[in-house]
Amino acid sequence: MKNLDLKTVINTRLHVALLAAVMSFGIVSCTQANRDADPTPATTITEQEVLAAQKAWGEGIVTIGNTFTNNGDYVQAATDHINRFYNYQEGTVLFKPTLAVEKQFRTDFEGALSYFVGGNDNYSEDGGFAIKPWTNVRWENIGTKIIGNMAVAMGNYWFTPADGSGDVKVEYSFAYTKNADGELKIILHDSHVPFPG
Repeated sequence: MKNLDLKTVINTRLHVALLAAVMSFGIVSCTQANRDADPTPATTITEQEVLAAQKAWGEGIVTIGNTFTNNGDYVQAATDHINRFYNYQEGTVLFKPTLAVEKQFRTDFEGALSYFVGGNDNYSEDGGFAIKPWTNVRWENIGTKIIGNMAVAMGNYWFTPADGSGDVKVEYSFAYTKNADGELKIILHDSHVPFPG
C-alpha cells in the first residue's frame, strides 16, 4: 500500500510540475506575441512627428544656404543636416533628388551630400541644391500613411529663392522610420519637378 501511495504522490507532483511548466511557457509566449504585435511607444510614429520633421528639414535647407551666403562651413552644415534627418547610419537610404538626371538615385551619404552642396567630381551635374540659396520651404501634405514603425508622406513643397523670384514647386514622397535611438529618420526621399503637361 505504501508503494502505491508513493507512486501516486510522485505522479501527482510530476503532473503539477509539468502543468506549471506548460503554463509558464504559454504566458511567456503570449507576452512575446503581444510585444511583437504592438510596437512599443519608442517605435510608434505619429503624424505630428512627421510634420515636425518636415518643418525642421526645411529649416535645415535654409540654414545650409545661409551658411554658404555668409562664407561659413556649408559642407559641415549639410553634413549635419544629412546626419540629423537621413538614416544612412543604419543602411541604405533611397534618395532620388529633384534635379538629378545622370545619377538620379543616390543610395549613399556621398551622393546626398553632393546633391546638397555640389563640388563632387563623381556627380558633375550637381550645382548644390541647398546653396542656391532658399529662404523658406513650405509643405503641403496630400496624405500621410503610418504603418507600425514606418510613415510615408506625399505632397508638394515650395522653395522660396533668396533672389526674390517666384517659389519653385516640387512634388515629393518621403518615408520615415525610427532608428535604434527612437529618432525619426528619412529612409526614402523622392522628389521631382511636376510634369509640364
